[in-house]
Amino acid sequence: MRMIDEHPILEYRHGQRVKFSFDGREMEGYEGEPIAMALHANGVRIYRETPEMKRPRGFFCAIGKCSSCFMVVDGVPNVRTCVTPLTAGMNVQTQRGKGTVALEEA
Repeated sequence: MRMIDEHPILEYRHGQRVKFSFDGREMEGYEGEPIAMALHANGVRIYRETPEMKRPRGFFCAIGKCSSCFMVVDGVPNVRTCVTPLTAGMNVQTQRGKGTVALEEA
């Protein structure tokens, strides 16, 4: 649920409403908004788990400078979801540990 619909200074322009998946569940957000914003609006507060201590991390800086919002997006780990725009059909997953990239054999 989105809390702010009107603001005396800021102007809100939502993109088209799109569907995406998060850990296998279908969710909705606005195309072009940061993935983290769409997740937060859908009640998701934990985006990743730290590698060593397995501690949960969520939304923190919102400007792409920290690693709290790293998630696996369309199979790619370590995506900063606070600055990555949402697109229709994205597959977003909670990142556990450092995230791995499958290497192709030559």
